[in-house]
Amino acid sequence: MTSTATELDPTRPMVVLNAEIRALVADGAMVSPEGRREYERLLVEWVAAVRGGAR
Repeated sequence: MTSTATELDPTRPMVVLNAEIRALVADGAMVSPEGRREYERLLVEWVAAVRGGAR
C-alpha cells in the first residue's frame, strides 16, 4: 500500500492515483478493512487532484 491519510500528496498526477486504485481493486485488497481505508484515502486524493486540475 501507499502512504497514510496524513501523508496526502496533492501533487501526485491523477494517472498515478488511478493506477493505484485499479491495482488495489484488481488485487482484491479492498476486502480487508485496511484495503477499504486505503481505497477511500486514494479516492479523496484523486478528487483533490481532479479539483486542482480544474482550476
